[in-house]
Amino acid sequence: MKILVSGLLNTETTAAVRGFPIQYYPIDYPFFGVSTAVSGVAFNIAKALRTLGDEILLTSMTGNDYPAAYIRDTLRQLNIGTERVRPVLQQTPSSVVLYDPEGRRQIYCDLKDIQETSYEFDSDCLDGIDLVVACNINFNRPLLRMAKAAGKRIATDVHVLSNVYDAYNREFMECADILFLSDEGVGQNYEDFLLQLARTYGSEIIVLGRGDKGAAMYLRQTDRILQMPAAQVGPVTNTVGAGDALFSAFVHFYARGFASAEALRRAQLFAAYKITVSGASNGFVTEQTLEDMCNNNQ
Repeated sequence: MKILVSGLLNTETTAAVRGFPIQYYPIDYPFFGVSTAVSGVAFNIAKALRTLGDEILLTSMTGNDYPAAYIRDTLRQLNIGTERVRPVLQQTPSSVVLYDPEGRRQIYCDLKDIQETSYEFDSDCLDGIDLVVACNINFNRPLLRMAKAAGKRIATDVHVLSNVYDAYNREFMECADILFLSDEGVGQNYEDFLLQLARTYGSEIIVLGRGDKGAAMYLRQTDRILQMPAAQVGPVTNTVGAGDALFSAFVHFYARGFASAEALRRAQLFAAYKITVSGASNGFVTEQTLEDMCNNNQ
């Protein structure tokens, strides 16, 4: 499959902490607990899809600085082209993730000036594309309209959402054929929230990631909500990036023609293995490894 992925690229530093809330002390020495890597939602998704075997067309923006060079080098190592990654920002975005021994995390994301900077999408960027993954960042709004006009299927993840009519994310939800979100801002009546989303927008599939409780999926074809328990493949190290992993694996298998329930089952296993490893863009397995895991978990 050839998938266009458009969204945020950044560097990410992860740091192990003793627990939350963090008590003040002037210095700590978490040996091998601090690391820096390339991340950002678009990178996490592109790397996951590339690991699963998809061809990726990546569109994004960086600064013209050392972190940008690091990002470009990392993308080339993954055989992901950088020709549509434009160095037009004042600085490359960056993030810091604190995580405790239970896998809980606290994220500080510095977007720099990316939310105020537009991206000129080339007229040929949708040629031969099977699926458009448009992350919910401002510069992707023209891409949504282009993809709709071209009849391309759109997948997006709006992450934390507490209001069905959320002004920032509304355009993304209106255009999404496949819509993902987390339950972190939804509250206890998550099924009602899913149905409200389904009645308000036209998505074929809406998936609500529920962490260690699994996932819930609305299917327009049957007008039903499917519940799926969380998969477990090992001890949790760091949950950052779990949602990106779930989203990536689902769209990979669904785009390949798998039934939605089978695609989600594989996505759950893909995400479960990912969180046994620290770092938002680490811990991805190949499609063959994932199929072996599916066979072992039947």
